[in-house]
Amino acid sequence: MTTLKIIQRCAAAQRALAAASTAQKNDALGFMAEAIEAAAEEILAANALDMRAARGSVTDVMLDRLSLDGNRIKAMADGVRQVALLPDPVGLTLESKTRYDGLKISKISVPLGVVAIIYESRPNVTSDAAALAVKSGNACVLRTGKEAHRSAAAIVSAMKKGLVKVGLDGGVIGFIEDTSRQSALEIMQAKGLVDLLIPRGGAGLIKACVENAVVPCIETGTGVCHVYVDGAADFNKALAIIENAKCSRPSVCNAMEVCIVDAAVAAEFLPLLKSRLYDGRKQNKVKFVCDNRSYQILKGEGCYPAAEGDFNREFLDYVAAVAVVNGVDGAIAHISEHSTGHSDCIVTEDGSAAQRFIAAVDSAAVYVNASTRFTDGGEFGLGCEMGISTQKLHARGPMGLRELTTYKYVVDGNGNIR
Repeated sequence: MTTLKIIQRCAAAQRALAAASTAQKNDALGFMAEAIEAAAEEILAANALDMRAARGSVTDVMLDRLSLDGNRIKAMADGVRQVALLPDPVGLTLESKTRYDGLKISKISVPLGVVAIIYESRPNVTSDAAALAVKSGNACVLRTGKEAHRSAAAIVSAMKKGLVKVGLDGGVIGFIEDTSRQSALEIMQAKGLVDLLIPRGGAGLIKACVENAVVPCIETGTGVCHVYVDGAADFNKALAIIENAKCSRPSVCNAMEVCIVDAAVAAEFLPLLKSRLYDGRKQNKVKFVCDNRSYQILKGEGCYPAAEGDFNREFLDYVAAVAVVNGVDGAIAHISEHSTGHSDCIVTEDGSAAQRFIAAVDSAAVYVNASTRFTDGGEFGLGCEMGISTQKLHARGPMGLRELTTYKYVVDGNGNIR
């Protein structure tokens, strides 16, 4: 089936889903989760083929994003079930007022319609996106990269079986069979059919969507995330936060890419950081690319002068850029110049410095004494996410169910005329 026909099928199927009851949608999600678990063998077999094809052409950390096992399949199914437990975002009365003449005007939440997601090598995005779409009454068009195509196709096949069990049209989940750039362009230009496009992937994908889409597009994902170690920081907290933010899963958008340190404590703190993340690790040692001030402190194995553009890069690997700044205002200035507006953190015991940082750093998530790795739909209580918006309209930060709705005005009268 062509890309356009798949999108048209989604648009037609969405109308019935928009009218489905909360109970019917929740039942569908339950059956979708069961179907994912029942198809584990087929999904793992497809993933093995994807892994085999990807080896040698992507990094080890990107292979980890692509890889599935029994635990990850169970986590996908559990994520779908978590969405079923969340309140239905559709049909809520957001505002209501009655005029002097008895005319009642209400603002009611409704589905967006058809939501398209173009994403790369993370198979779990497939189940997250479909679950959020179904619960919010939206059809979804899924277009994955070639690396995860077999895995995603197997997951979609299972989920469609769950939808059919409750009498819903499996066509509300549209899976694009073509992985060429042409199919992505067709989605971007499906004006009148696609109500929202969400790209999830690297800077290149997001840039292509923003520049070429004629449908509404959310800019998501690119995460040049910072941790600033203030002069009043607790070093133990700072080391633990930075290690978690950089090393727990470096290939994701909420991983720390840049560590900024106050000049007042840099000579003391940076050697501790190198000991923790490079010298003290037998595997996956973190390499540091340093500005001039930090390089004077961190000269030696594992430390290199930063190249042009390093402070604007998503390394997505065991690499961190390091800079020394003059206090919290220096950190704010550095972040303002280099941040992508995703997630930025201050580590400090000084409340006034923390408040200055919160007020001045214009990012979707601003942290005080906590790892940036918490910027995630599941961690924020949204069940899962469609993506993390780094823009300000209409959504910002992790996009859950509420961000997949719009509203309409319902005006109830009794023969009122103007």
